Amino acid sequence: MAAQRIIGLLGGSFDPAHAGHVEITRHALRRFGLDRVWWMVSPANPLKTTGPDPLLSRIRAAKRVMEHPKVDVTGIESDLGTRFTSDTIAALKQRFAQYHFVWLMGADNLNQFHKWHAWETIMNSVPIGILARPGDQMAPLNARASRIYRAARLPGYQSQLLGRQSAPCWCYLPIPMTDISSTRLRLRAAHSAGREAAAE
Repeated sequence: MAAQRIIGLLGGSFDPAHAGHVEITRHALRRFGLDRVWWMVSPANPLKTTGPDPLLSRIRAAKRVMEHPKVDVTGIESDLGTRFTSDTIAALKQRFAQYHFVWLMGADNLNQFHKWHAWETIMNSVPIGILARPGDQMAPLNARASRIYRAARLPGYQSQLLGRQSAPCWCYLPIPMTDISSTRLRLRAAHSAGREAAAE
């Protein structure tokens, strides 16, 4: 019987998608032994107070940024009709029982993971791969979620095994990464637009 394919899930508003998302994805494919990564461009982020650009616009922009034969940019959360990550994962596991899923996140998200809706359900549903961003090399290891699930941590040198583990299991990899974020990109774009308007 063939082994289940391992699919990494990278969710977010991708408003906009940027080089940091690309680096996380490339490192995840290589370091966590994933067969594919699905970018799940969300309709909205429950933890953000301001709304993102239209979904289809963000998906098109993300596809331009992330061109890789093992990466699929999707709006599957909108198709599933789910709002929270825990519900999305449950729906994906039911619809795609032939796959084994790994949730991917940047280390900065680990610091607020305990604020996510049903975060412990997520922790006990799929293995989680966490990749460090600049300035977040060690702080996430003291996050509430990492402290509570300390015993479920897979050492970095065994990261290739993450996709074959049963939840709860998480692996943290501090890696060099471009110090850029969607927020900074939006501010830069707004600043440029303001300068152009002032020049007219």
